This record gives sequence, C-alpha cells and structure tokens, in this order.
Amino acid sequence: MKYKDAGVNIAEGNKFVKMIKPFAEKTLKDGVLQGIGGFAALYEIKNYKSPVIVSSTDGVGTKLKIAFMMDKHDTIGIDLVAMCVNDVIVVGAKPLFFLDYFATGKLKSEKAIEVIKGITEGCQIAECSLIGGETAELPGFYKEGEYDLAGFCVGIVEKEEIIDTSSIKEGDVIIGLSSSGLHSNGYSLVRKVFFEENKLSVETYVPDLGKTLGEELLTPTKIYVKSVATLKGLKVKGMAHITGGGFIENIPRILARGLSAKINKESWEVPVIFNLIRKLGNIEEEEMYRTFNMGIGMIIVVDRQEVSLALRRLDEAGEKAFVIGEIVKGEDGVLL
Repeated sequence: MKYKDAGVNIAEGNKFVKMIKPFAEKTLKDGVLQGIGGFAALYEIKNYKSPVIVSSTDGVGTKLKIAFMMDKHDTIGIDLVAMCVNDVIVVGAKPLFFLDYFATGKLKSEKAIEVIKGITEGCQIAECSLIGGETAELPGFYKEGEYDLAGFCVGIVEKEEIIDTSSIKEGDVIIGLSSSGLHSNGYSLVRKVFFEENKLSVETYVPDLGKTLGEELLTPTKIYVKSVATLKGLKVKGMAHITGGGFIENIPRILARGLSAKINKESWEVPVIFNLIRKLGNIEEEEMYRTFNMGIGMIIVVDRQEVSLALRRLDEAGEKAFVIGEIVKGEDGVLL
C-alpha cells in the first residue's frame, strides 16, 4: 500500500506549494529572508530601536459554510487576513508577515488556490508578507469539498509607541469606522435565522440589498491597516476591533474600571443586513449589539481636541468615520 491509498496525495501537496509561490511572492517586503518552501520562514527586523513583537491568530468561523454553499472561495482568505491584522493594529503595531493553515479531507489544488488568492490579496491590502503556512490533508476528518482555515499574523511596534489605553479618560471621544457588512462574526446565528428558521437560500435575491443573500454574506471583512496608519502622530488612546462579542464585549476591553462608553446609535446608519437579521430572527437590540458589529468594524478613542484632525485624515484615506460616542464615568461598560 501507499500513502495515497490512505487518502493523502503528497504529489498534489507539492503541486499546490508550487502554485502558491507566485502569489506569495507578490506580497514579499524588505525583511523577508526566506519564505514559502523551507521548514521555517525568516524575517529580519530593521530600523527599530526597541522593537516589540505583536502576534494574533484567528479564523473565519462558520462564514466558511457560506463559501461552501456558494462554491466561491476567492474572498474568504481576505477575511482570514483581516481578522488577524485588525487585531494587531489596535495596539499601534504594523503587520509584518502572515502565515496560514489550510486543512481539508482531500486536497484539490484548483479550489485551494482560490483561497490562497484571497489571502494574498488580503496581505497586499494590509501591506504584509505571506511567508509560510501549512497545508494539511486529513482524509475522513472533513466532509467532501469542505476545509478549515486559520491565520497567524506577526507585527511590530516601537515600545514607546504602544497605545496606552490607561490614558483613556472621561470626555474622550469615540470614533467609529464603518464595516463592510457582517465581517466574520455571528454567522452561526445568521445561518439559523436565514436558512433554518426562514428557509431562504444563498440564491435568494433581496431587493433592499440589491444582491443575493449569499453575495452579501460573503462580502469580505474590511482591513483597516492603511486607514489607522494615517493617524500616526495623533494621540490615539485606544482602539477596539469589533468582532465576536460586538460592541458590548469588545469596547470594555480597553476601558479602565470606572469608565464606560456612551454610544449614540443615531450617529451612523446601520446597514440593511443587520436590520434584516433582527427582523427575521426577532432578535432583541442588545443581543444584536452583543453579536454583530452593526456597521462599525473598528472604534478609536481620541482626545476631544484631536477629533477634527483624525476625521479629516480618515476621510482623506477614503474611510467612512463617525463620532459615535464618548467616554463617561460608570461601571456599565457600554451604554446604548
């Protein structure tokens, strides 16, 4: 018997690695000494006095199920990169490089390369290098045609430039950056509402969305690296990536005891998809804000005197940004 008889095709794996290299090479930046193909990737740190390494790992959850249902795999990799790099930048760091883990029952290079295309596109948007990863073929572990993804990002920041959230005080202003939609959180509830309870399909056309439900649900997560970089030199006191846990769980993570975030829900327009979920699922408002980003994918806390300049820079970067609240005294965490 051969390994292939047990379901693992080494030749297909080698073919896949060769297919990946041209895409990965498009993302390589100065500092990469060795990328895809070796046992380990090498990255040289340059031009930093007191460098602090910042790391993050994440996946895209059951949004993968939508990709399977649509048989569309070229954007899910953007989500994977976004979920990691957006976590890295909240401490003031710059993403350096990215690695992925792709696992499937039977490797089909043509489908897998679509996923990698998305990852490389995400890395280019985030200005980081795809320098390695792992492709695992696990026969009998995944359903036919399905796979799982995980991503790993390493960033860097000067020690003196790490964002100090302890400086957040009463009266500071909360700026919200618009999301591109659901991003990559809450999809277990989304699938239950749309597909189990209301018997819709990914092919269902929704006039208010101007597209099919599947197209909306596969909209890639926004990457905020370039937008946040425009705020360099301003006194940014804290940032929160609004992912799993929504407003209610994520914003308090950067607040000291005795402080809360008072949010003005009328300060931005909640995208149609969230209102649709709430209506069809008969979901309470607090649960929506605990589960979803509600149209705000990143929040930034700044001193009141810096608000106008911050908004101007974000606007020049093409970012939709809104003043959505302020920091107040209290133990409630988030006041909606």
